[in-house]
Amino acid sequence: MNFKPGQIVSLECGDACLHSEVIQVVEARQVCWVRPLMLVVLLSGKDLSEQWLEEYTLSDLRDGADLLWPLSLFRAAVDTEVISLLTELHSLDSDKKDGAIASRQLRDFVDRVWEAFPSAFH
Repeated sequence: MNFKPGQIVSLECGDACLHSEVIQVVEARQVCWVRPLMLVVLLSGKDLSEQWLEEYTLSDLRDGADLLWPLSLFRAAVDTEVISLLTELHSLDSDKKDGAIASRQLRDFVDRVWEAFPSAFH
């Protein structure tokens, strides 16, 4: 995977998808330093692979913690997938931006990924 700094990558886990910006790729360790941008969670509870984004919540994670995770977990984001989400992210009302809630949502997503892909972290 030839990710470049500034590229948007995605990580899907169940009904959620984390979109992040690549900061650096450490080829020798096969890890990617990413800055989370947003978390999309389907409200239906269905798997992302089963349904396109119809009803979802969008969480702004831009002020949260960076991640250093295995390259194998990420895929390059598709432009048509993220452009409208990035537009929506930039237009979120300040009322909808809650750092504590966003931090908890990222932490919960991290826990789900660790449970779903334990071999990737060994």
